[in-house]
Parts: sequence; structure tokens; C-alpha cells
Amino acid sequence: QVQLVESGGGLVQAGGSLRLSCAASGSDFSINSMGWYRQAPGKQREMVATITGGGSPRYVDSVKGRFTISIDNAKNTMYLQMNALKLEDTAVYYCYAVITQLIIRNYWGQGTQVTVSS
Repeated sequence: QVQLVESGGGLVQAGGSLRLSCAASGSDFSINSMGWYRQAPGKQREMVATITGGGSPRYVDSVKGRFTISIDNAKNTMYLQMNALKLEDTAVYYCYAVITQLIIRNYWGQGTQVTVSS
């Protein structure tokens, strides 16, 4: 089994910055890809950014130029640097990983709240 532990959420004013972290822990696994999804109240969960183990990122259009996803393979940790935050970025952010540990499985973190205030 692999566990994903998120940290870094919180309350920030519009225009501010936050950095989310997601650490994967377990034994004898490799990361195929990781990503961040978010779900705002009354809305469907949407992909925010994903990154392969090799470091190729992809972003939803609404965060391009403001958010940066990165991965530290040595620490099995993914980061999401969020700058120029907007009210509409308010949501619960979930870490997601596709991991090979004998077989390929998908994992989700518990979610971390990001609230952007005016």
C-alpha cells in the first residue's frame, strides 16, 4: 500500500501565494505520474495540473502562468506552487498518483482546503 499525505493548504488573500505538497510513502514503488485535482462546493472535481515521473507538466487553462507543478523523485514528493491566487481557486485540493507497486494502481490523498479571500 502507498499513502499520499498532503500539506500546505490554508487561507490566503486574493493575489497571494500558497504551496501545496503531496508526499507518497510506502515500500518498493515507483511513481508513474502525479497530479492535483480540486473540487469547489457544488462543482465537479477537475484536474488542475499533472506531471509525469519524468517531469512533463500539464495544466488546466485557468491556472496556466500562475501555478507550477513539480516533482522531487528523490523524496517522492510533488509540489504545486500557486501564485496570483483568485477567488475562484477556492476549493478542496486533492493529490492523485498513479503508482506501480507490483501492479499499477491509482491513489488519492485526503484533500486540503484552499480558501482565497477578497
